[in-house]
Amino acid sequence: MVDSRNIQMVDLKGQYRKMQKDIDAAVLEVVRSAAFINGPAVKSFQSNLASYLNVAEVIPCGNGTDALQIALMALNLQPGDEVIVPSFTYVATAEVIALLRLTPVMVDVDPDTFNITAEIMEAAITPKTKAVVPVNLFGQSCDMEPIMKIADKHGLYVIEDNAQAIGSDYTFSNGSVQKSGTIGHIGCTSFYPSKNLGAYGDGGAIYTNDRELGAKIRMYANHGQQKRYYHETIGVNSRLDSIQAAILDIKLKRLDEYAAARNEAADHYDQAFEDIEGLVTPVRASNASHVFHQYTLRVTNGKRDALQAYLKEHGIPSIVYYPVPLYRQNAYKNYVEAGFSWPITEELCQTVLSLPMHSELDLETLQYISGKVLSFFH
Repeated sequence: MVDSRNIQMVDLKGQYRKMQKDIDAAVLEVVRSAAFINGPAVKSFQSNLASYLNVAEVIPCGNGTDALQIALMALNLQPGDEVIVPSFTYVATAEVIALLRLTPVMVDVDPDTFNITAEIMEAAITPKTKAVVPVNLFGQSCDMEPIMKIADKHGLYVIEDNAQAIGSDYTFSNGSVQKSGTIGHIGCTSFYPSKNLGAYGDGGAIYTNDRELGAKIRMYANHGQQKRYYHETIGVNSRLDSIQAAILDIKLKRLDEYAAARNEAADHYDQAFEDIEGLVTPVRASNASHVFHQYTLRVTNGKRDALQAYLKEHGIPSIVYYPVPLYRQNAYKNYVEAGFSWPITEELCQTVLSLPMHSELDLETLQYISGKVLSFFH
């Protein structure tokens, strides 16, 4: 019988128990070596992640927000330059743009994938547009091939926010396959503990196939220096510490296994909910694999909040990602006109609900969760 007190949105304790010996040994090795910053563990993880992604350069950093900021810093954008971002995303995507005195241009998203499209992006391009940040939301890549074509046409940089989709694949029209985050000029990810590839603290990484750009990014992340004590530009101090790198190196070997387990859980949810009126299950694009960082339903009958309250009564956590569009946040209201809104973003903020999703979900727990959702609708 399921103990509802133990149901988690993400079960990090259960995941840790399966690899406790490896994790403990790796952490102890770092402590014994005292190579806490830029030690061998960082170099090993950096190399292994580059191999996994099949990308030329990986630059580890302090967190996913730093990754986005450093990526933008390396592009020499000027104050007032416009950067296109989805309005339905976590605030970090727009936050770093505003911090650098650039202008976030918030656009609507596709109602099925929750991602921006080439058509949406192109409609927002002006003479001031210099870059776009597609967010691979909830674990699935944006349709990057047409996005890159429009970006090339208009001379725009593309920085993929891949914080939620590391490990997912994108298939081009010619049949070639690339990992999400490696298609744009720069990819950025987060290793926040609840991410599919999560550290036991903060961490992030930036990656690119442009070695010259990679060297520049590495310089910006290291106080603007390539040679110690010789600073070429104003940079920041953002690095992944050795303990986190050692943990991530172990978990990287299991990343595809985690994705498969998440897909099995998503398959169960999909089958359980397929005939429920007022409930829309996640759309899986034909040309992009889904790694289900989140399993996000749309409750279209106006009962989203009632469903969430009902699940809570039965010990089932759920979260609304995201309840407020970026353009309605007080911090960003000066970037839009009064009354500004996007119809799909508004609808999503009123209807989305994410259920527990992680690699440790067993069949009994999945049946309990889906059963309670079904009992609410019946």
